[in-house]
Amino acid sequence: MEVQNMPDQQPHQRLILDSRCALNDLYPIARLTQKMGDVLNVSSKQTAAASTADKDCPYTIELVTPEDADAVIAMLKTFFFKDEPLNTFLDLGECKELEKFSLKPIKDNCSYKAVNKNGEIIGVFLNGLMRRPSPSDVPEKAADSCEHPKFKKILRLFDHLETQFNVFDLYPNENLILDGKILSVDTNYRGLGIAGRLTQRAYEYMQENKINVYHVLCSSHFSARVMEKLGFHEVFNMKFSDYKPDGQVVFKPDLPHVAMRTMIKEVQSPTKL
Repeated sequence: MEVQNMPDQQPHQRLILDSRCALNDLYPIARLTQKMGDVLNVSSKQTAAASTADKDCPYTIELVTPEDADAVIAMLKTFFFKDEPLNTFLDLGECKELEKFSLKPIKDNCSYKAVNKNGEIIGVFLNGLMRRPSPSDVPEKAADSCEHPKFKKILRLFDHLETQFNVFDLYPNENLILDGKILSVDTNYRGLGIAGRLTQRAYEYMQENKINVYHVLCSSHFSARVMEKLGFHEVFNMKFSDYKPDGQVVFKPDLPHVAMRTMIKEVQSPTKL
């Protein structure tokens, strides 16, 4: 979620679900809600125009593969890690554990990259799959195996959030949910619709695999606003000031970043409690 600054955003501010996704970069998401009849009745002229537009586009949207790992990390180091609010507050610096954590979703084959004509990655949307846990499953604590003291604090926050809210409780008929992890775009490629087309491809993946619910976790005020304008709605909110595992507030990022917010997009209409 990044390409251009929101009106009230400073150039250096980004976050989990990067805050700089411009609304004018959103690819025609409305077409996801078109009736099948509308799709089937598209004229040959419209189809040809769309094909030409794709042909003239200076980049392509492709699946992220394990071979892309180094290039993805290089991009995130430049455009994401150092400015994410929690990382910034902790002055996280170089963190191999963060890099490994960020690459984990690639194995689920639902992460996408924007590639320019020189073969360079200019945007990524890292997504993972959330599967409904069985009653016998013992929750795995991400922080337990982390040796980096600062990043361990962030993972402990994530572990705590999982104990406070389970998205599957809202969707009893869903066993698989798409989880948006990181969306980031090279700032040298603003205004090209990259963030929106990466998001559009994720929606298409959901439709292809009959996944109805899209979940994102926002640590930034700006990214949460962007997701709301995309049609996501908040289902859980925890203020940083309320997170006191040892009786003291752990995170105090700069305003206006005040809470962790879980946002949901229902691409179809799953039954909720």
